[in-house]
Amino acid sequence: MAKYILLVSWTDQGIRNIKESAKRLDAGRALAKQQGCVYENIFMTMGSFDMIAVIEAPDDETLAKHVLTLGAGGNLRTVTLKAFSEESYRKIIADLA
Repeated sequence: MAKYILLVSWTDQGIRNIKESAKRLDAGRALAKQQGCVYENIFMTMGSFDMIAVIEAPDDETLAKHVLTLGAGGNLRTVTLKAFSEESYRKIIADLA
């Protein structure tokens, strides 16, 4: 499975309803499982983003559907990064011409 990092920012709606955030996270995990994705880690952060999630998904399309479904709820915005393991990173740079 491919690995992705989501940089999450709460919208005005999301921060207004912040006390419901943990319930939304639980619902997001359940949705992910239904859609074939797995949340490996979730971190609340300070700085430019409010949360960071590390997710595994079978492919880009599956993750895109998951993230779009989450965003449609209106509580968050995301920036998605596709992540490569150290092993993949080393193979990629070793294969450079």
